[in-house]
Amino acid sequence: MVDHLPLAREILAAHPVVDGHNDLPWALREQVRYDLAARDIATDQSAHLHTDIPRLRAGGVGAQFWSVYVRTDHTGGDAVTAVLEQIDCVLRLVERHPADLRLALTADDMETARSQGRIASLMGAEGGHSIDNSLAVLRMLYALGVRYMTLTHNDNTDWADSATDEPRHGGLTAFGEDVVREMNRLGMLVDLSHVSPDTMRDALRVTRAPVIFSHSSARAVCDHVRNIPDDVLELLPGNGGLAMATFVPKFILPAAVEWTRRADDNMTAHGFHHLDTTPEAMKVHAAFEAANPRPTATVSTVADHLDHMRSVAGVDHIGIGGDFDGTAFLPEGLGDVSGYPNLIAELLRRRWSTADLAKLTWGNAVRVLRDADRA
Repeated sequence: MVDHLPLAREILAAHPVVDGHNDLPWALREQVRYDLAARDIATDQSAHLHTDIPRLRAGGVGAQFWSVYVRTDHTGGDAVTAVLEQIDCVLRLVERHPADLRLALTADDMETARSQGRIASLMGAEGGHSIDNSLAVLRMLYALGVRYMTLTHNDNTDWADSATDEPRHGGLTAFGEDVVREMNRLGMLVDLSHVSPDTMRDALRVTRAPVIFSHSSARAVCDHVRNIPDDVLELLPGNGGLAMATFVPKFILPAAVEWTRRADDNMTAHGFHHLDTTPEAMKVHAAFEAANPRPTATVSTVADHLDHMRSVAGVDHIGIGGDFDGTAFLPEGLGDVSGYPNLIAELLRRRWSTADLAKLTWGNAVRVLRDADRA
């Protein structure tokens, strides 16, 4: 059998990964209250995190959208404070590691970082509740460097329906449409991961700039509400947008969907939020998994989604959004940020061309950010 890993690494050296979503800032908040010395990402943090600089380098990552995520039990001014603390975390990470990370606000900044051998660091706000129904707060997030906002997280906002909540608005409200238009005006990407299909369609109807799905896969391959229906994928070429496939097993592997529901219920029964990845919460996860073996996704599972997304949306409209440090479980071969060469090798086995892989990893994301800025 041909070993495709050497060629995969060559491709990533020339066309590194732009990953759409990494929850390292929230993990640092939860684990060490932003004590960056206690989780020094310049050194191996594999005992605690999916992400550190040596593994980003090993994985061929050239640009990372760091999620400045806020859980939805933070509301109102508390959510605004939390998102500002998340932004501060990213800015301090960049300041702490200047030889490896460079803050990027534009597509040109991404290209400059790559030419300098540094990892372009961008920010995406996960959850429209973080603006507390204020366009002024939205504008300030942009001023501080945030370059996408996910319109919802797991719960509806006052102006947009989430995929994982009971529909309340039938998509976007009038104010929700204003949010999309203001994001267009600023040059902030509209991120449609986590939102309901009706919200997706409304946003695509209203927007005058490309949208992204920062970490969502194909609903036709795994029928989970967090994934993208084919009719929405078909709209991306006309919009110019980008769907970035995620690695979260409960979204990509049909057998994992029901298992995850039971695991989440177990977490709640033990007094933990189902997304909690603190050591205490992970002990509860581990005990459940010991009694209930977990269905395991693989690199091939992710590749199946990318194959389908390419066939429906076209190779110019797909990317990668792993969701590292935002999930307790990951596919075999993609257990941390060093795993991207394994995915590229699998796609090479499936006869993806170097040109197509260059679009998937680097080219498409840079183009979409540039187009949103121009729009």
